[in-house]
Amino acid sequence: MPAVGSAAAEARRLVRIQLTEWHTSGETRDNAQLIVSELVTNALRHTGGHFIGCELRLLGGALRVAVSGEGCGPTGTPELPDDDDEGGRGLVLVVALSSSWGVRPGESGFGHVVWADLPLRPVGPIGLPD
Repeated sequence: MPAVGSAAAEARRLVRIQLTEWHTSGETRDNAQLIVSELVTNALRHTGGHFIGCELRLLGGALRVAVSGEGCGPTGTPELPDDDDEGGRGLVLVVALSSSWGVRPGESGFGHVVWADLPLRPVGPIGLPD
């Protein structure tokens, strides 16, 4: 998708649609939308690229949310911002909501991909947790 201000909202919308089709739990959908929003926002703010990619993948009992950007990825464990800081909590939220996360080089060797895995909760036939 184009790296424009509306990219995070569009990514959240697309994630919601796909995860609804996959009959994931409401908690998984909510957490995935928050994670994709934070990762897309970081890509917009820190990479300066023209395009952002977003991918969802089912991996056994986990959902992988991955966002690719055209710049460098974060390194190390994110530090908590000071109480009066206006930003800096996005990656901290990603770490808190995911079972694991990481950064890898982009497929073409250009840019990077930040990914986070969420545990999948089983749902019943109408989308209610079992």
